[in-house]
Parts: sequence; C-alpha cells; structure tokens
Amino acid sequence: MSAGPGSEGAAVVALRGVDVSYAGSAGGPALQGVDLVVRAGERVALVGPSGAGKSTLLRLCTGAVRPDRGEVEVLGRSLSGLGAAELAAVRRRIGTIHQRLHLVGRLRVVHNVNAGRLGRWSTWEALSSLVRPRETQAARAALSRTGIADKLMARTDELSGGEQQRVALARVLVQDPDLVLADEPVSSLDPARADEVLRLLCETVATPSRALVVSLHDFDLAVRRCDRVVGLREGRVVFDRPAAEAGELREALYLLERG
Repeated sequence: MSAGPGSEGAAVVALRGVDVSYAGSAGGPALQGVDLVVRAGERVALVGPSGAGKSTLLRLCTGAVRPDRGEVEVLGRSLSGLGAAELAAVRRRIGTIHQRLHLVGRLRVVHNVNAGRLGRWSTWEALSSLVRPRETQAARAALSRTGIADKLMARTDELSGGEQQRVALARVLVQDPDLVLADEPVSSLDPARADEVLRLLCETVATPSRALVVSLHDFDLAVRRCDRVVGLREGRVVFDRPAAEAGELREALYLLERG
C-alpha cells in the first residue's frame, strides 16, 4: 500500500510556507502559505477550480517557477540557489506528463519513447538514435506495459489520442524517474478513457520509491485512483486528506467555487 499523510517514507517534495505571485496579475497571488509534503510511494491528486494554483505548484517542483517566499525541496535538494547544472541533475530524476503530451508527431513512436532517456544520453547518442533507434527492446517493453507494443515503429501522429497518451506513459517508464508530475493529463479525454489512462499512470508509478503528483479537475477520479487528495482554492490548501476520507469534502469544495 502506498504511503499516506504522516507516513515515514522519504520526503520527495516538501513545500514550506510557499508564496508565489506573477507580475501584473490582477487575480491575486498564485499560491499563498502553501505547506505540502509528498513522500515516496504516494500518489497525490491536486484538485480545485481553474486558477487555484495547481499548475503553479507542479512548476515549483521542477524549478520552472521560483517562490517569492518559503522553501521548496525536491528529491532531497533545496531548489533555491541551485546552479543550472545542479537543477538539470534534479530534473533528470523527474518525469513530466502534460495535457498536450509534448510528443513529436512526425517521429516514430520509438523516438518519442526514447526521449525519456535524453537526460542520460550524450548528444552523439541522441542524434545517432534518430537514424538508428537505440535500446529498442527497452522501448518495446515500456510500450508493452501500456498495451501498445505493436506501435513501436508507427508514426506518432497516426495514433489515436488514447494511444498517444500511452506513448507519453511509456516515455516516463524508460526514464525511470523518482518523481512523476502530471498536469491535467486526462482533461481532454472522455470519462472512460480518462479513468483508463489515470489507472495506467498510477500503476506506472506504483513503487515504494517513486511518487506521483497529478492535477485533476475530476474530483471522483482523484478519489478513485489516488492515495491522497489535496484541495486548492485561490492559491491556498483547503484540505489534504487520504482519498478514502476526501469524498465527504467534495460538496464543500463546490460550495467554495460558488462563493
């Protein structure tokens, strides 16, 4: 069973008193006084209305956004003051999945899967792999885990949307990161496909040493597939509960949206 709030697993993400504001924003701070710890083995869902701060929180974890106040630690490193090389080393241990997937459509699937290895390959290895794909057996094995091993040499833009989602998951598998961040990865899918893809994503990171933080609009999906649910509203953490206890807070979150 994955770790829950208050467990003793190693902290993969730790935010302490974090504030973030964007210059020129008329909507107030993006995050205010956020405290959050995600431990190894956990699958944590961020829920809340648009503009609640979910994407900003995920970007903090990669160093793409720096806090105005507070501390951000990821994989045991404080991100404040890291140089470019040190930050790149942390990012190599983080897998990201975006709503738009960031796949190159004209390339074959094997190349998009192998993009998960670019942080470990030299420039020569990366370029030569575009001519003759490297480590194809590992790429095929990752695709097999997501159910599309037969698509290894297909052009990515010829795949369905659901198949492309699986390519993005396979890319994370070959990267073998310690932390996976997914920003609204299923919001463009119908409910049945969204549930299937999130199930695969949770299974992908279901190891005692790896953590998942995923932002979702679908509250029920978050409760069904994740271990913890963190509710955000106007940049603040409204609640942080085990999924089994979060269902009762759905109505409160909706009332906040209407308030």
